[in-house]
Amino acid sequence: MKELSSKAIQIRPSGIRKFFDLVLGCDDIISLGVGEPDFSTPWNITEHAIYQLEKGRTSYTSNYGLLELRREIGSYLEKKFDASYNPDKEILITIGVSEGLDLAFRTLLNDGDEVIVPLPNFVSYIPLITMAGGVPVTIDTSSSEFILTASQLESKITCKTKALIIAYPNNPTGAMISAQQLEEIIKVVKKHDLWLISDEVYNQLVYESPLLSASAYMKDNLILLNGFSKTYAMTGWRIGYMACPQEVMNQVVKIHQYNAMCAPIMAQYAAIEAMKQGDKAREKMRASYELRRNFIYQRMKEIGFEVHKPMGAFYIYPNIKKYGLKDEDFALRLLNEKKVAVVPGSAFAEGNYDYIRCCYATAMNDLKEALNRIEAFVNTL
Repeated sequence: MKELSSKAIQIRPSGIRKFFDLVLGCDDIISLGVGEPDFSTPWNITEHAIYQLEKGRTSYTSNYGLLELRREIGSYLEKKFDASYNPDKEILITIGVSEGLDLAFRTLLNDGDEVIVPLPNFVSYIPLITMAGGVPVTIDTSSSEFILTASQLESKITCKTKALIIAYPNNPTGAMISAQQLEEIIKVVKKHDLWLISDEVYNQLVYESPLLSASAYMKDNLILLNGFSKTYAMTGWRIGYMACPQEVMNQVVKIHQYNAMCAPIMAQYAAIEAMKQGDKAREKMRASYELRRNFIYQRMKEIGFEVHKPMGAFYIYPNIKKYGLKDEDFALRLLNEKKVAVVPGSAFAEGNYDYIRCCYATAMNDLKEALNRIEAFVNTL
């Protein structure tokens, strides 16, 4: 057999999927693992997609996606953030934010270009940077409450730095950046003429904080990514979008033409309905997550965990160092002994074994039972 790609061989399997596979098909386990809403897609969204299928709309779309959907996205960005994007040439419908990330890195990076990645962060960033020929340069944000500071960013910039990627609200920590902190980071980005990739897939799932987007502060050198998976409980629809200046999009869409062609048309129609008629359902889900956030944060403090209060998304990231186990050992023992699944924190920050991620997008009764089991487990340590 001929030698396989060294890049592929060097990539670690997803730490999230590893624990997902362990619990798959096990009915007696309470999973706080995979970050997926426990709601079904709101019926009006699903029904709209079914209606379009019944009308025979099963074809390819433009590489850019349905113009109606792109116009809805452009209108949303302008209304909420005073951000101006031309739906014809500056907005692309992607197969989830994951495809958007891959497109962004492959469009921007030449071999050896550095991308600054604050940690902890979503598991796909570093592998996708590496496969695009880039070099990830990480920043540990645990000392700054998991929020990147301008001074931390400045300290990592070299002549090879091409881009910075950020994601707030953050997965796995639930941390949310303030407008002032974001503006300070953008000043550094502009000073050094860097690209900013802003993953905003959770930006409507915030609690005390107002809605925030990097698009409110810059357009040049910004690649904005967002999607419908978390906000509208549409994970399996695989639908997202990218917004960026036309000269960048001209290159992005060429890669998209060859690796995907277009996002599924039925998912695009569902997204149109979500944009037009999804606000009420979205707010109901967000309010439910907030109640669960309040419960899990208070309960974890009572148990004795050191933990920051999540300000967005639906994750909490407790420190487990005091219990004398590394994250994967903690997670495996908790799974085997108490039937509760969590994700080791090192899945999001390689080498950092002091945290676990818990997703609280699960039914409140299950959440309460899971925390009781976790308390019983740590009391044995």
